Amino acid sequence: MAAVEPSAATTGDAPISYSPAAPYSARLREALTALSEACDSGNSNAAETASFTISDILDTAAIVSAEVDDGSEDASRPGASEELLREVLEFLSRPSSISNQMALDALSLVLPKPVAKLGAQMGRCRDVAAAILKFFVSNCSPRDMLSILCEALDAPMELPNGLSSFVLLLDALAKVLTLIQRRYIEQVKVALPVVLKVMHTAVSECVEEHGSAAVDLFNAAHNIGNAIQEMCKSMLDKNKDLCAILGLYSLQNIALVSQSRQQDILSACGSVIFQSFNFLISSGFTYLGLLTGSDVTAAIDKLSKSDAEEDADFVEYFSFAMDGAALSVVWTHMYDDNDMSKYAGEQLELALKEVQGNHMKKWEAITMLKHVLSSIHYPWIIKSHGLNLMLILAGENHVEEINNHVDFTCYAPRIFATLKAIESVMMAAPAALVRKKAFVALKKVISMVPSSQRFDILQALVNNSTSPSLTAILLDLVREEVSRESRRADNDCVEDDGFRGSGLPRWASHALELVELILRPPEGGPPCLPDHSEQKETLHKVHLEWLTPLRPIAAEIQLENEKDAGEVTNEIVCTLNLVQLVLYRCIELVEEKLKGC
Repeated sequence: MAAVEPSAATTGDAPISYSPAAPYSARLREALTALSEACDSGNSNAAETASFTISDILDTAAIVSAEVDDGSEDASRPGASEELLREVLEFLSRPSSISNQMALDALSLVLPKPVAKLGAQMGRCRDVAAAILKFFVSNCSPRDMLSILCEALDAPMELPNGLSSFVLLLDALAKVLTLIQRRYIEQVKVALPVVLKVMHTAVSECVEEHGSAAVDLFNAAHNIGNAIQEMCKSMLDKNKDLCAILGLYSLQNIALVSQSRQQDILSACGSVIFQSFNFLISSGFTYLGLLTGSDVTAAIDKLSKSDAEEDADFVEYFSFAMDGAALSVVWTHMYDDNDMSKYAGEQLELALKEVQGNHMKKWEAITMLKHVLSSIHYPWIIKSHGLNLMLILAGENHVEEINNHVDFTCYAPRIFATLKAIESVMMAAPAALVRKKAFVALKKVISMVPSSQRFDILQALVNNSTSPSLTAILLDLVREEVSRESRRADNDCVEDDGFRGSGLPRWASHALELVELILRPPEGGPPCLPDHSEQKETLHKVHLEWLTPLRPIAAEIQLENEKDAGEVTNEIVCTLNLVQLVLYRCIELVEEKLKGC
């Protein structure tokens, strides 16, 4: 790559030009000398020009050294990048430079980004670049450096070296945050959006070979959290808004770490979650609040209380906080056997027991897991452990009797969304074991819905199904419910000395309507059932196990009611006639379809 000619620096009225053919190190020394002379003479314009020249030289050298097939200039020599960085560090360390605030301010404005880019090169470049950034942080205004570093971070990530350069900038930013003495929240609200943008980009663009550098990036993000935690500790009244920010930031990072497909990051997740757990505890979050999502809701509400537009925009940067809450529980449960954190495991166990003993909290916890199961961002291993946790939450106890006395209305939309999330795992998981586990979870969660509203949930799932195989599975669940209700009705009949009451199971008429709706779609076209041999097998099963057994049941009920004359029995017979009409029509449709297969 051809060298870019740097800008001319001037001292007084005498311009100094630099030859493009000169080695980078020689040109850099000339520019540093020009900066020193300009600052000594008090010429701020010349100092600014010289500082931009220095920045151009370092930036161009970083580009050249990153080009594998470019052998031009000495920037491609091993150690050339380190040599340039040491030249800058030596200049900054001179007593004359330290005492010259003009030179320091001029360089601090323009050097962090090119220094970090050079620091991403091989050898000891990173250590020297980190020393330069530390010098700026220690000797310049923290508020100024915060803005400068955020501006350097708010740039496109150029892989692969971009990861390492951003790690250097994040480490420097963490040091700056520890030096902030007042107006903490204001400064944190400037820094975190930029930090989270970098993290999100890293997760979405990194591939397997970037794994170790990505781990360094998450560790650097953890250092940002450490700095905010120190801010919280230093405040006498422990500002709750700042604690809420730290908690949401931790949850956002947990979600971003979990989205990574790099094995290096996934293997390091245990330590990341453990570190974040400490942030969450210090911020007032609990496993009970994470399980149910109540702590996340409270934190977001706390930060959204202001009508200021910037506050609403700031909260948007924590869009994965709910995911992070569910994931923090899933990860802790995954690593509990490995004794990742005895305290975390104990706290989670206590929270699980409390949730299992309260049906409302149990619903809240189960619906929280939809954030993990429905997202395409998280690996299957995490979703599999999420299903394990869901089955533990559901438990083995029969809760239908309790749930029948609960107002289910407010939970219905969330339960429906959770069931759709489970369905997505059933249909898409590559491992048969995970698909089977999802089916068990689907049946378990449906069985927890009050019987009075279970059919509505199943009907909604059927109506929203786009998969014939899934539709058949859901129909089979409806069949099981009809059979279960019929057996319950028979038991009631025996206990009541043969009195059947209304005579017709409540679900029967609704189920038949649903079957006709599927076999004869209102919009026309073929039924939404599995194609070819699978369709024939399903239809045969429906005909043999469901529709045919209903015919004698309906006939028996009709005969028993015809024996008694009365207004109630007449109403039952009239209703039953309609049901039988639908039943026989369903049987005809199925038999016609079987003949055509």
